Amino acid sequence: MAAAAAALLRAWFWNERFWLPHNVTWADLAGEPGPPGSGLQYPRAGHVLSAFPLALGIFAVRLLFERFIAKPCAINLGIQDSGPHRAQPNAILEKVFTSITKSPDGKRLEGLSKQLDWDVRKIQRWFRHRRNQDKPTTLTKFCESMWRFTFYLSIFLYGIRFLWSAPWFWDTRQCWYNYPFQPLTSRLYYYYILELAFYWSLMFSQFTDIKRKDFLIMFVHHLATIGLITFSYMNNMVRVGTLVLCLHDASDFLLEAAKLANYAKYQRLCDAFFMLFGVVFIVTRLGIYPFWILNTTLFESWELIGPYPSWWLFNGLLITLQVLHIIWSYLIIRIAYKALVRGKVSKDDRSDVESSSEEEDATSNSTKGVFSTSSNGSNRVNGHVASGQWTEEE
Repeated sequence: MAAAAAALLRAWFWNERFWLPHNVTWADLAGEPGPPGSGLQYPRAGHVLSAFPLALGIFAVRLLFERFIAKPCAINLGIQDSGPHRAQPNAILEKVFTSITKSPDGKRLEGLSKQLDWDVRKIQRWFRHRRNQDKPTTLTKFCESMWRFTFYLSIFLYGIRFLWSAPWFWDTRQCWYNYPFQPLTSRLYYYYILELAFYWSLMFSQFTDIKRKDFLIMFVHHLATIGLITFSYMNNMVRVGTLVLCLHDASDFLLEAAKLANYAKYQRLCDAFFMLFGVVFIVTRLGIYPFWILNTTLFESWELIGPYPSWWLFNGLLITLQVLHIIWSYLIIRIAYKALVRGKVSKDDRSDVESSSEEEDATSNSTKGVFSTSSNGSNRVNGHVASGQWTEEE
């Protein structure tokens, strides 16, 4: 019975009428597109499974990179492995913090003030210090950003080099000619699976990395990205998929460069990188992406191959990414506006930054950079804006 149910589920999931254009079957894509021994083949669903061990390998490489390359670089730049100010030991406040609330309201603060004979501001400061002492150090954030900067820059340069000689880079209609009977080259395969493995590693490490306010948005982003890469690979939309991947990689390394400059306290360099990132992000995500990528997936493909069920799913995921692009672009524009008003990059609207400095109590209206190393915000936006961390305090 179980075997029959599994077979029925398998047949339902791999329904050819969902995945493939009309009059195309999986058997048509099972053979070699070239002469025998050519080594060419069409994408197969089983290929994406190789992304999982590769994702673990990428995560292991990241740990080694952060320990033996990023950390020494940070120390040479004067970034110390020192955490925020630790809260004064207090059993009563610790019990409230761990068992009741990490952010007590006014009524509870008044009660604690009477019980401990402390003024309310001192208790508020204690809770702020206690929250911050669990947050990562600047050294940790520098190492994370340096890893992402290195990967994003490397994969972007590889993608540009690969696509420069690809005909569909210059004429997007080439993505759909003779579709889906387009052979998979080894370079295209490695580019695609490496990107998929990296996003799987981000999905897993998101639960251990620096926590940010946009955790849910980034989770949706990673799911949509993994879904896009996987679905486009299984039904051989890899040509247009490479364009989407390269376009998204174009701005990510600039964001990480801005964060690296901030952690090293090069504020002007940080501001310059962030402004450059903002320009590239908005141009690529609000300009090139809808008018180049969505144009070919929605209109040119409709003209050349016509819609079918997985075509709608693929475009639905692409449109989901566009919605996220609009949200992140709005946040970037807010930061840029504050930078023009205040004279430097201001707080981002995405991380769970919470200042640990006591001077905030006295100067709550002061202008303080979002990347300020006295704050304990950390992608990602990884990402993207996906890895950024300029956000308002909670």
